[in-house]
Amino acid sequence: MSVCILCIFFFSACLESDKAKENKQEFDKIKINKQFIKANQQVVAKENDEMDYFQKSHKFPFIKTTSGVRYFVYKPSLLGDSITNGDVISINYTLSLLDGTVCYSSDTDGVKEFKVGMQDAEDGLHKAVLNLKQGDKALILIPSHLAHGLLGDSKKVPPQSIILYDIEIILVKKDKSAHVEH
Repeated sequence: MSVCILCIFFFSACLESDKAKENKQEFDKIKINKQFIKANQQVVAKENDEMDYFQKSHKFPFIKTTSGVRYFVYKPSLLGDSITNGDVISINYTLSLLDGTVCYSSDTDGVKEFKVGMQDAEDGLHKAVLNLKQGDKALILIPSHLAHGLLGDSKKVPPQSIILYDIEIILVKKDKSAHVEH
C-alpha cells in the first residue's frame, strides 16, 4: 500500500513539473511574440520616417493610405476607368529604391500585367492601384512589409527595402464576373 501511495505522489509531482514546464514554455512564447511585435513596430516607424523624409525632400504631395502605402498622381487621367479588385491591369513602370537605384523597369523587362487583388505583384502595389484609374501616371511608395519584406526579392531588391514605383496604367480589363447585371 505504501508503494502505491509513493507511486501516486511521484506521479503527481511529475505532472506538476510537466505543468510548470508547459507554463514556462507558454510564457516564453508570449515574451518572444511581444519582442517580435516591438521590433516590427520599430521597423514600421523607421520606414515611416524615411518615407516622410523622402516626401518632404522631394516635395511630392503623397496621399498616405491606412495600410501605409503612399501615392501621388502626377498626371491624372480624365476619362479612365476606376480600378477594382479582379481587374487585370497593364502598367509601364520603373521600380526603384529610395536612393534612386533602379531595380526593374518596363523599358527592360516589358509591360507588367497582373490581376488586382491576386498574386504576381507586391501587396502594396495592389492596394495603391485601387486608388487610381486607367491612364493615370503616379508615384507609389511601398513600405518593405508590403513590398519584398525581410528578405528582399533575392535578385535586385535588398532586404527590408522601401520601394518606389513610377507607373502609368495603360490598360484596365474589367472583371466581368465581379459585376452583376440587374
